[in-house]
Amino acid sequence: MPKKVHQSSIRKALINLIMLITAICLSLSISISTYLSVKEQKQLIINKLVILSEIVAFDAAKSVAEDDRKTEEKRLKSFENIPLVKNIHIYSIEKASQKPAFFISFNAKKTPPVPLRIDSVDELATPRITSAHIELTRPIYNNEKLIGYVYMRGSLESLEVYIEQKIFIDVLLTLLILIVVYFIAAKVQRRIAKPIEQLSMLLQDVSKNHNYDARAPVTDVKEITALSNSLNIMLARTKRQLERHEKDKQEIKQLNQSLEEKVNQRTIALREANQELLSTLERMHQYQTQIVENEKMASLGQMVAGVAHEVNTPIGLGITGSTLLRDKLADIQQSFNDKKLTSSHLKRFIDEGIENLDLIYRNLNRAADLISNFKKVAVIQDDGVNTYINVHTLITDVLTSIQSDLLSKKPIVTINCPNDLIIHSKSEPLQQVFQQLLMNSVIHGFIGKENNEIRFDVELVGKKLTIVYSDNGLGVDKNIKNRIFDPFVTSKRGQGASGLGMHLVYNLVTQALGGRVMFDLEEEHGARFIITIP
Repeated sequence: MPKKVHQSSIRKALINLIMLITAICLSLSISISTYLSVKEQKQLIINKLVILSEIVAFDAAKSVAEDDRKTEEKRLKSFENIPLVKNIHIYSIEKASQKPAFFISFNAKKTPPVPLRIDSVDELATPRITSAHIELTRPIYNNEKLIGYVYMRGSLESLEVYIEQKIFIDVLLTLLILIVVYFIAAKVQRRIAKPIEQLSMLLQDVSKNHNYDARAPVTDVKEITALSNSLNIMLARTKRQLERHEKDKQEIKQLNQSLEEKVNQRTIALREANQELLSTLERMHQYQTQIVENEKMASLGQMVAGVAHEVNTPIGLGITGSTLLRDKLADIQQSFNDKKLTSSHLKRFIDEGIENLDLIYRNLNRAADLISNFKKVAVIQDDGVNTYINVHTLITDVLTSIQSDLLSKKPIVTINCPNDLIIHSKSEPLQQVFQQLLMNSVIHGFIGKENNEIRFDVELVGKKLTIVYSDNGLGVDKNIKNRIFDPFVTSKRGQGASGLGMHLVYNLVTQALGGRVMFDLEEEHGARFIITIP
């Protein structure tokens, strides 16, 4: 929900702004004027009091010198008609102590006396101003000799009266000015707000009645006239745009009618083409399935040939050993029949017989082991049953079964896997995956017989088995890196490769084992595959 914004009219905002500015300016002006006037008035009172005190000091010089208190008392009574003066003290200098002593005083009517300021005559040489009074002292000289002091205390009542009158006049003047400014501001805002209201009503009419022929009038305010001109231009352009839009709608309507006819025709043709395409895709799927099965059988045949080659050697040695033993046995029998058999002949026969039997036994055992390993990896018959698999042993058995194919490149195979790592999965698909990866490195990765390396890195984290297969061969052509698991993708087209090996690996891992297989696109040296089996 959008945030609600407080709104204010231009009329109210303009009047408030003008009144606020006027009030601030008047307040600053009156405040400064009042402050300066009060300061000046206070200084006048101080100066007047200083003059009066100096007159008293001048007139009292003779009375103090002659110790004539009555004359001075009569003279001080004349200050009763001066409201400014409230208290006057005259101090004389004692000859013995040379300190001020009380001589005579004057107190205005209804004014209580004040304590003597004998100890403050020097401090009060500079007038002291309190909240309601001014105090000061002036020296009394006779023939340039200091004979006493005059203390005078004046009232600031006249200043307070002046301030009150000043404030009253300023407030009255401020109100008068604000009233005048208000009427002026009202006139100004009517001059500005009225054209804006007319523009608002015009826009409401355009929005409600779609009357794009309306035009905003010209005013005597430059900015509003510019806004009106811009609004008129926008209305004219909008009208032209609507007319063009209506014309386009008619053209589109006609085009749609003709297009519907074409779409109907194309739909019929497309339906027929789709039916034919589905038939073609079904045939291709059948061909692909057949090719994958052929690839499996070819791989199985290659493995059988390799195992047959490996088994043929120990069986041939066993046959040779048994034939040799039979010939030796015939010789011994002939010597026995001819009664020429000696102990040395018998001992040599026994020794040679033991050697031949050992040879036959070793080779028959080797053939039995090869056949046993072949039975484990020769044929994929995934019946969907999981078994417990020793991963290290499984890799070793696969290497043994295709030993004859690996001999052509003589790779150094490193198995980084714990000997006791056992998982619960399907052994046949995993065997076929290892065989396809190894054959892929031999056929596509390695060129010569030197410095060829293959590495298995196996790790079990929780229930997830991660197998990283890598070699240091030529790597994968950059043109097929992103399509390496697609069927019929190979870098040796026409050289006996069908391009189904890695596709078979992908299907075995993802479908038979329910895992994931990824090719490391960032590997720069050789090929690297990451297999994850849950």
